[in-house]
Amino acid sequence: MPAWYTLRSKPHKEIQVHDQLVNKGIETYYPFFRVKPVNPRSATIRPFFPGYLFVHIDLDETGSSPLLWLPGAIGLVQFGDYAPPLPDHFIANLRSRIAQIESAGGLKQSALQKGDPVRITGGSLQGYEAVFDSHLSGDERVQVLLNILGRLVSAQVDITKIEKINRR
Repeated sequence: MPAWYTLRSKPHKEIQVHDQLVNKGIETYYPFFRVKPVNPRSATIRPFFPGYLFVHIDLDETGSSPLLWLPGAIGLVQFGDYAPPLPDHFIANLRSRIAQIESAGGLKQSALQKGDPVRITGGSLQGYEAVFDSHLSGDERVQVLLNILGRLVSAQVDITKIEKINRR
């Protein structure tokens, strides 16, 4: 009986793996969302789970070897020799959430201005408050200023890992 499984891909090869699976007639789901980066040359489509996509197959019938030899694919997510199936409602909920993001116009980069207070929400500096300094070229990186021991120290972070602090 077919079930959903998680398939790992090499970095930045999700679309290639997805297209190959579709060409083989295998049902896949590659969750992505659209972004509006500051740099117009940056990618406008980003994977929701970088390095992962989902396949709907009957492992008892097909086995996992067709997925292992696919260029760009690493293999199914497994624990020992067991590849756990995902519940159908997980994929349905994921599709619904991503459709909501798309209907809202995709993820938009916030209109941060130099001097805006921000909180770092991920990475090694998670939890720190900083001051927004500038957008950097490339893949949505920004420079923030942290007050460390009475000195302003600059740090580069991913724009998705900061949020503006609204002080009223």
